[in-house]
Amino acid sequence: MRRRLAAGNWKMNGTGAALSELDTLTATHPSPTVDILICPPATLIHRAGQAVQGSGVAIGGQDCHAEVSGAHTGDLSAEMLKDAGATSVIVGHSERREDHGEKDDDIRAKARAAMNAGLTAIICVGESLEQREAANTLDIIGGQLSGSIPDLATGENLVLAYEPIWAIGTGKVPTLEEIGEVHDFIRARLERRFGEGVGRSVRLLYGGSVKPDNAAEIFGVSNVDGALVGGASLKARDFSGIISALEQA
Repeated sequence: MRRRLAAGNWKMNGTGAALSELDTLTATHPSPTVDILICPPATLIHRAGQAVQGSGVAIGGQDCHAEVSGAHTGDLSAEMLKDAGATSVIVGHSERREDHGEKDDDIRAKARAAMNAGLTAIICVGESLEQREAANTLDIIGGQLSGSIPDLATGENLVLAYEPIWAIGTGKVPTLEEIGEVHDFIRARLERRFGEGVGRSVRLLYGGSVKPDNAAEIFGVSNVDGALVGGASLKARDFSGIISALEQA
């Protein structure tokens, strides 16, 4: 059985004062029956790791460089993130793809670096509104899966997050049928490429305007093993509602 995962991506939000939300979160969920992950800004990773020590909450990064070290001013390697206390790292988020021009090859290299460093790579895939309206969603997702996932992927070092770009932070959510179609497609592609063992063990998350009031129905969809949550993860009260919905799913 795949253990479900509620992952929060704080994006470029939060200073030291935000760590109090982690205190509330760990107090609210002292013995969670699902995995809980918070990915704060890199400046908070070490302190966040200390804040959740001994709890059921883990800390991750939001991006990493493909190289172990070198002349890459402003970048962080996967080894650095792990040293700071991260257990996972998000790669290929649509905001990285769009704002920084990252391509599938770049994301595959970053995911490989994360895996080699002992981190779980959370690889994001998703289509734009134009691609959705042109009925190209599965072709786009299929290409991203082929190009972004390294060959050394396993159920332990890989998580996939389906985040339709047009649903991120907009309040718009695909229908349950549309979410299920993509998640079932991803599962089938993983099984075909890696075999049933690995293909069935990789956790698939949905992301895109997940909130406490719509989480339960999303978590009831086939092959949805949890969520990658943006804005609703910034406040413990909101994220707690999503975690509770996942525990009850």
